[in-house]
Amino acid sequence: MEQQRTEATESLLVRQGNDNLVYNEENSGVGVGDGGSVAVSDVTTILGLSIFVAACIAFGSGCALGYSSPTQSSIMEDLGLSVAEFSFFGSILSIGSLLGAAISGKITDLLGRKMTMWILNLLYIGGWLAIAFTKTPWLLDLGRLSLGFTIGNFTYLMPIYISEITTKNVRGRFSAIPVLTLGWGISFMYVIGSFVSWRTLALIATIPGLLQLLPLFFIPESAMAEAKVDRDEEIEEVLLCLRGNKADIFNEAAEIKDFVESLKSFSKEGMLEIFQKKYVRQLLTVAGMIILMNLGGVNAFAFYSGVIFVSAGLSSMVGLITLAATQTIVGIAGILLIDKLGRRPLLLVSTAVLCFSSFLTGLSFFLKEFNLWDQGSPVLALIGLLMYTGSTIVGAGIPSLLLSELFPINVKGSAGSICNFMGSFTGWVVAYYFNFLREWSSTGTFFIFSAFCCANFILSATMVPETKGRTLEEIQASVSHSSV
Repeated sequence: MEQQRTEATESLLVRQGNDNLVYNEENSGVGVGDGGSVAVSDVTTILGLSIFVAACIAFGSGCALGYSSPTQSSIMEDLGLSVAEFSFFGSILSIGSLLGAAISGKITDLLGRKMTMWILNLLYIGGWLAIAFTKTPWLLDLGRLSLGFTIGNFTYLMPIYISEITTKNVRGRFSAIPVLTLGWGISFMYVIGSFVSWRTLALIATIPGLLQLLPLFFIPESAMAEAKVDRDEEIEEVLLCLRGNKADIFNEAAEIKDFVESLKSFSKEGMLEIFQKKYVRQLLTVAGMIILMNLGGVNAFAFYSGVIFVSAGLSSMVGLITLAATQTIVGIAGILLIDKLGRRPLLLVSTAVLCFSSFLTGLSFFLKEFNLWDQGSPVLALIGLLMYTGSTIVGAGIPSLLLSELFPINVKGSAGSICNFMGSFTGWVVAYYFNFLREWSSTGTFFIFSAFCCANFILSATMVPETKGRTLEEIQASVSHSSV
């Protein structure tokens, strides 16, 4: 069996002969399989439409994450909720996310990428309508639970779908777009929520879901997913749709078919398959990055930015608007650079800056607590928060991108469910206990975040491979080959 796996992997690493399927950087066909001698378009109308759907999904997830902060007092007053009841409403989003994360990989594999998007989008719209028109607390909680479930699934689905439909030249930058629009969604809720009622805000939040309804009829399933269920004719149709009607997709389609068939010949599907020795390094690396990024305070900074600003002596509204501007500028820069500089350099820079900015924020609270620099400590807090937010936009999506790149399709669902669940759980832990930690010591809390970010930097420096400019088949075949 080991010899069979080795031979299959080596055949994917180097193909010679008339088919011209040798992996190299000079191939002009640069898709998921990236073979061929005829130039293939990196961006087509259908591909752009697919990315637009992904951006809407991420923006909607941001809306759900940012909704509770500006609406707390008005919801409690209108529905007569106690602090405990509203706290349950806020935290049930994380419970839904945990449930969605636990089954995200299997649902996506079972139903396909596109059908999963349809179902989750309907749950998303339904969740907001339940919140907007509720008269009772239980329907409010049910709507929030539905939104959390969609977020848990989308966190896995979006990077997987984008990586499978894009070419290697643009895979990184397109995968970075959802992270940017997620931040926009959170900021949008913070700002708009200050001017409209909580019911109106919930109705406004349905817009990202409504915008997806028409495009979902036209975007394709991924070719890799079609190959997994032996729909050979659909593979070529999908590739023509994504690469252009005149594109030569024969070699790319052949590589995808051969790669999936080789996986079927020596691998089985199932949750336990991911725990084989050949996948351990990738699993520990990706799961470790996601866990450490969450323990480094990503959710705390995202959910409680306004509270942090006020605690540091700054205007909440001015701070949040500044954060939104920073997210936009740095996010666009990250999108432009990720396929030029590579995943690894950006990840190392991002985690290093996260470590420093958390330390800087903690230092500002230390100075404020002991009245050592009353005028300068708010400035340090603002600089720290802006640096943290910018670095998060650049680096937060890279672990999910690597998840989609490092694991072959037969175990991608299992890997996604495990990593996504662990990320959702640690994110919930930090978000839930952040206020308690802040009451204990704001200084100590941010220093702890800095320590976890430092650990993430070390993990990234020692374990993360570079995947820039390589096809999914080439990446996964080389990883499997190195594990033999």
